[in-house]
Order: sequence, then structure tokens, then C-alpha cells
Amino acid sequence: MIDDQTLMSSRHVLCVLGTGLDLDAVEAAAAREGFELDWEYSGTGADPRMPEAFEACVARASFTRADWDAVEAHDTVAYVLSPPVLPGVAFTVARRTLVLTADLLRSGATAVKNESSGLTHGRDRWLDLAAGVYAGGAEESAVPLYRAWVKRPIADGPLLHSCGMHLLGAPDIELAPPEDPAASPSPDEAAALIDGLALYLLTERRAEEIEDGEGFRLAPDAPRWILRHHPCDRYEADDFFFNPHGYWRLAAE
Repeated sequence: MIDDQTLMSSRHVLCVLGTGLDLDAVEAAAAREGFELDWEYSGTGADPRMPEAFEACVARASFTRADWDAVEAHDTVAYVLSPPVLPGVAFTVARRTLVLTADLLRSGATAVKNESSGLTHGRDRWLDLAAGVYAGGAEESAVPLYRAWVKRPIADGPLLHSCGMHLLGAPDIELAPPEDPAASPSPDEAAALIDGLALYLLTERRAEEIEDGEGFRLAPDAPRWILRHHPCDRYEADDFFFNPHGYWRLAAE
């Protein structure tokens, strides 16, 4: 059972950069979506840690030269907090967070990263992802929301894992290597396994009924993996990355 206080601590925390960014305007835009500006940590003045922080958030995957220049040139930092990610509203909050990110980028912000999953995207990529949430129904919007908020694959010793599924109200994914190194999936195959199970959890009603020991495979003729549920023990409960829903671990059969 997940206690209410733990769930209340799960929220999107956006770090928003700009040059001459109007913090009052950011606060007003956030308030329209039910978000708030954290005035304690927001303010004017460049933060010299930002280039390194954005690089650690997988910026190289979609940043252009203009995106890097924007991070280097920033003179204002705003921290925007979403409402708590509670059961039944996770997708709604995730969608509103993505829409707000796009709105801020169109109205003066120059770079955004999500502190709650350690992930960023370049400006064009953010806008493309935001456009995707309007492309169809709930199942179709799961893909851009997953791409926007979930970082993967992350290496933790022999394990690979995702981070950010708590922002969508679901467990994160771990992938344990087979005992036989020759049977280990390639990096692309590992990412596909994590993505496949994550999107299954986000789009299939039966996902809520999965039990320890069930099997999972990407295709009828693909290798079968065994599912085991684990609590989130790599992060403390007050860490932005902590997932109160735990992890589903994929282990070779």
C-alpha cells in the first residue's frame, strides 16, 4: 500500500531557463494550469551549473547549437511545480506539464528540463512532443508523454532501468542481464524491451493485474522474460526520482 504522503511528494519539477525571463509571467502561466512557481529557488542571475546539469539530462539526444547557446546565455532560472501526481490524474498532470512546457518556450523561456526524471529535450523536440498529445486518444498520447518524461536506459551496475514512470502513475522498468553474456540483448534491444513493457503498463488495462512470475515478450517469437516486482530502493522516499509504485524487473527465463 502506498501512503498518501508518499504520493503527494511525486510531482513534476521543471527547471526553466531564459534571458530576461519575466518570472511574474511564468508564475501566471503556471497558475493557469494549476501549477506554482517556487520563488525560494527561482530568480535572476546565471547559474554556472546549468550547462553540466542539462548535459546530464540527455541533452545531446535532441539539442541543437541554438539550444546549447540558450543554456549558456541564460540569466534567469525558474522552478515550476506541478500538482501532486495522484492516482487517476497522472496522465492529466503529465499532459498539462507538457503543454505548459511548450507554452513557456513560446513565450520567452529558452530551455527546460524535468528535475523529477533528469530529462530534457531541445526546443523543437519539446514542441513536437507537445503537439503529439493532441494527435489522438489516451493510448496515442501515452507515447509522447512517455518520450517526454521517462529517461532510459540508465545503467546501475549490471541492471538497466528507467526513471520517470512515477510521473505517469506507473512502476519503472528494470532489465537484469542473462547469466550467459552471449544471450544479453544489444543496447537497442534493451531499450526496446524497456519501452515495450513501459508502454504496455501505460496503455493496457490488464497491466494492473500483472503478478510476479508472469512472462513478457515483445513478439510471439521473441525471447520470454519473467516479471518480478520490487520496491524502489535505489532512491530515498524524498528524492525527486523516487517511484512509490516500485519497479517491474525483466529477468531472462
